[in-house]
Amino acid sequence: FKGVVMLFKDSVTKENVAKGFAGLCQDHARYIFISKSAISEGYFYIGEKLKEIARNKLAHASALYSIMLKEIKRKDSVNIEAGYPFENHMLKTSLLDSAEIETYQADNVYPHFAKIASDEGFKDIAEKFTLISKIGEENARFLHALALKFDSHSLYQSKEKVTYKCSNCGHRHISTKAWDNCPLCNYPQGYVEIPIDKD
Repeated sequence: FKGVVMLFKDSVTKENVAKGFAGLCQDHARYIFISKSAISEGYFYIGEKLKEIARNKLAHASALYSIMLKEIKRKDSVNIEAGYPFENHMLKTSLLDSAEIETYQADNVYPHFAKIASDEGFKDIAEKFTLISKIGEENARFLHALALKFDSHSLYQSKEKVTYKCSNCGHRHISTKAWDNCPLCNYPQGYVEIPIDKD
């Protein structure tokens, strides 16, 4: 129906924005749970990175929530039906699981939502879905690399020299292996920032 303006209240995009909001809130909670597992296992830096992803998810949810507040009437509700992955919060398995979820969302869910929004004439909403998808791609790369290092017991060692940095005090050195305790602040190895761009 070329030339026909789609009303938000009648659109598929309305449902997709609601699905996106609900999914992002659940993602936020999932990353908080995993970060707690990481910290309890002594991986403070990983825990903090997962908290950062969780904060990002909540910010994305807020952006979609703002769209709903702007576009729908007060007390309107949106009924949605969507599948949601549940995973074990053990760090060993959840890093790779999370990478796979991020990849699926970035390659399939949000591009699909963006196309529908664009086709229905909601270009600004399509752009938000596209931007969320791009961040998901970055999350997937980071989490996948981290999962591989975790699985191969190479979080704190590398075949080539890399820069290791203490996330507490900022001390850094270039080596093939991180310290057991930071020589400056004596914080344990779990505070080492893990380089993932090399190896």
